[in-house]
Amino acid sequence: MRSSRLKRSDFARPADVLSRDLIGKILIHRTPNREYRARIVETEAYLGPPDLASHASKGLTGRTKILFGTPGFAYVYLIYGMYDLFNIVAGQPGSGQAVLIRAAEPMDDWQADLRGPGKLTRAMHITRQHNGLDLTGRTIFLIDDHTPPPPLSITPRIGIDYAKHWKDAPLRFFATDHPAVSGRKGTPRPRRKQHL
Repeated sequence: MRSSRLKRSDFARPADVLSRDLIGKILIHRTPNREYRARIVETEAYLGPPDLASHASKGLTGRTKILFGTPGFAYVYLIYGMYDLFNIVAGQPGSGQAVLIRAAEPMDDWQADLRGPGKLTRAMHITRQHNGLDLTGRTIFLIDDHTPPPPLSITPRIGIDYAKHWKDAPLRFFATDHPAVSGRKGTPRPRRKQHL
């Protein structure tokens, strides 16, 4: 069965819809030295200005202008002064929505720990230099190889206790019981697990 590359229209959907649908898709980064391929197993949706966990809640700034732009572009930012996090702009232009890629399973006999958004970007060599990159281009892109989607679970997002009532919104999607799904050592999984 042939694979198909995700197009602009695939990204121009609400972030919660896209976040769910990206589970099982393949993320590819072509570098001068090699091609990195990984199957996405965990995502989080950020729903724009009303969502207090989203950078878009601060409005249109120099940092967030990409979020408010055309869907299908990369939004990469630094967290804790250590980790670059890779997001995909979603929804319609001006909506400020995005999907965070939290974890993936390495492919093609490549050995890497991609269980967490910081580990994923480090291993796949995705950095803030890719902020604003068009994900329908030839450097970083996504494909659908039409593999049947895995069973999904939904929980609240991780690490957003500051987001008031939004911290409990069920906007984290992951492949149920997949070993590559991220987690915090020594802390329980988020509550309100739902199986689809």
